[in-house]
Amino acid sequence: MTPRAQPSAPADALLTDLYQLSMLQAYWEHGLTEPATFDLFCRRLPPNRNLLIACGLEGALDYLEGLAVTAADLEYLASLNRFSRDFLNRLERLRFRGDVRAVPEGTPVFGNEPILEVTASLPEAQVVETYLLSAIHHQTMAASAAHRLVAAADGLPVVDFGTRHAQGAAAGVDTARAAYIAGAAGTSNVAAGRRYGIPVSGTMAHSYIQAHEGESEALASFTETHRGTTVLVDTYDTRRGVQKVIDLAVLQGDEFDVAAIRIDSGNLDANARLARGMLDTAGLDSVRIIVSGELDAGAIDALVTARAPIDGFGVGTALAVSPDAPYLDTAYKLAAYAGQGRMKLAAAKRTWPGRKQIFRETRDGVAVRDVLGRADESRDGQPLLRPAMANGRRIGEQCPSLENSRTYSAEATGQLPARVRGLAPATPPYPVAVSPRLQAASDRLARRLQDET
Repeated sequence: MTPRAQPSAPADALLTDLYQLSMLQAYWEHGLTEPATFDLFCRRLPPNRNLLIACGLEGALDYLEGLAVTAADLEYLASLNRFSRDFLNRLERLRFRGDVRAVPEGTPVFGNEPILEVTASLPEAQVVETYLLSAIHHQTMAASAAHRLVAAADGLPVVDFGTRHAQGAAAGVDTARAAYIAGAAGTSNVAAGRRYGIPVSGTMAHSYIQAHEGESEALASFTETHRGTTVLVDTYDTRRGVQKVIDLAVLQGDEFDVAAIRIDSGNLDANARLARGMLDTAGLDSVRIIVSGELDAGAIDALVTARAPIDGFGVGTALAVSPDAPYLDTAYKLAAYAGQGRMKLAAAKRTWPGRKQIFRETRDGVAVRDVLGRADESRDGQPLLRPAMANGRRIGEQCPSLENSRTYSAEATGQLPARVRGLAPATPPYPVAVSPRLQAASDRLARRLQDET
């Protein structure tokens, strides 16, 4: 059973934007401390995404539970000569005591659907915006990229090799976590393996081969130390590298124990066919072939479609930085304050007021549409937003084990129509409707705001 991660140390309370603290002081000074609700959502999907896989909730809840301002934080803020002593004294007592509803990690979501909803006093709900957006945005981006890679692999394992290309070492750990929830088979990141119980996988670098006088010597020494391992065969020449593995098998006889070879360069389809033919002819049909090297979903799909004799994929950059969709249009917007709906009317950035719910309607086990409605509505379909935190503490099952999140994600994604799960742009896109009650409330508020302005 995969162990559950231990909560991480609380994030730096100053890991926020300056304007959050400026607003916080103004809120307190002017008595704007009534309950507020904020939605965290993605306005629209990137053009090459049919869906997003929501991820990052566990880290977000860790942060909210541990939010506190230290003496060193206060000393630094005082040095800026921007904040009053009264504000700093109040900031010292700041804790998050609010409520959170969220979709479970691994849930497929679409544009304008709340991934997470925060309800707390306005200052508390506001000051956490920056960290929550960062936590949810990065892991959702990574999980969504992993979904496409796993879909392209069509049942073959995809292993995360991305840490060295991630935007910082911590991002590499988060990427491994998100990718595993979305269906990746494992990671090369040992820290992620220890922290989350993700299977770790890896082989050797070309430098091991190069450090020896000859390739045969390098392969012999590495396999002597590591039984059942995977070895690189393309440091110099793929054909010769595969032949040296075959020669090693002849030399070692029953002691030969190489599980797989890895090809990291060149025409992966042609090289895999060459290697498979040579290995099978030598009676080494049990030796698998793993490929890596700037793979993305399109490249993997092409290899799978061509029925290249490949048994698994190692993917780095396409997971770590999601180059085909390197950011999501995420936002954290006020939806209610002091019991009244709030909304933004700006063109292309209009928001929906009030506390909401996403209802996923299915027919014969297949999801047919989502309806974005008010939180107090009763509608057909599965409600996706679930309680995750009350009075600043976790509740319910919103932080299950990583294995349970992985299983849930596969099941929830599997409910979607095949056209939505695939790589090609879904035609038509998955429909997201707005309930008549939410539409009416939005129209009333919009009219009032336009009249007042």
